[in-house]
Amino acid sequence: MPLLALQHLCCPIDGEAMQRSDQQWRCPRGHSFDIARQGYINLLPVQHKKSKDPGDSKAMVNARKQFLDRGIYQPIADAITQLLLDEFGEAASCSVLDAGCGDGYYLNNLAQALADRGGNVTATGLDISKWALRCCLQRNRSLNGIVASNRSVPLPTASQNIVLCAFGFPVYSEFSRLLRDGGYYLQVDSGPDHLLEFREKLYAELRRSEPPSLDKAEQLIGPLHRRVRVHQQTRALSRSELEELLSMTPHNYRATHEARQALLSSAPMSLTLDVELRLLRCHGAFGEDPGNE
Repeated sequence: MPLLALQHLCCPIDGEAMQRSDQQWRCPRGHSFDIARQGYINLLPVQHKKSKDPGDSKAMVNARKQFLDRGIYQPIADAITQLLLDEFGEAASCSVLDAGCGDGYYLNNLAQALADRGGNVTATGLDISKWALRCCLQRNRSLNGIVASNRSVPLPTASQNIVLCAFGFPVYSEFSRLLRDGGYYLQVDSGPDHLLEFREKLYAELRRSEPPSLDKAEQLIGPLHRRVRVHQQTRALSRSELEELLSMTPHNYRATHEARQALLSSAPMSLTLDVELRLLRCHGAFGEDPGNE
């Protein structure tokens, strides 16, 4: 079944409910926002921008899309989708928000799988980078795209069945507000061995950190419901694939030029994928389901 378009947005200036008219969203107080030619809407107020072009650059986003399209991270996408299908696959309707969607790789995979099960699916990608949203909607124009921050998501309270935050910057109070009673929050984080061989080439001292604590998330959203770990080796990656991976991450500017060249000279190289998925069930602190998006 096709994915559904958003029916409800909140004005980022005054919080009022907005209505769509042709290629524009407008609130009762007269604030209006145009839908870009690429299909997304920019609801990031100027005062919330820390630069003229916030978030990942066009080059970073393009490198990420090229790398992900090679299927190297498909085991991660499959784990995300299967975990949520197990919990929500038979529902008649579902609203999904990917908070920090990037190029939309994980969201598109999940949304298509939910839609294939039948029912109505509204899938929305949110990112602070306009380049990310352009790329996300290139994957699938049926996805909804919003340029905004996780700190202030312009969607109604209790409007989402699923909130996904994969390798992003979670804001638990906001995610709690957005989730419906009984909804799910899925956080995806790197494990201590993630891209271990890659990082060993880049840094003299290597940090192997565990995923962050979810104590605050459990307090604000609900208890940990399920945990899944993806831990496996990739195929051997070519120099161009390692270059794409490097370009899509902060390692590209954190590591020295010499270290980056040493990494690329090590191709072909197999890498460790180590990713932890933690699923929380919302305890419904914000009330009842207000209706479908």
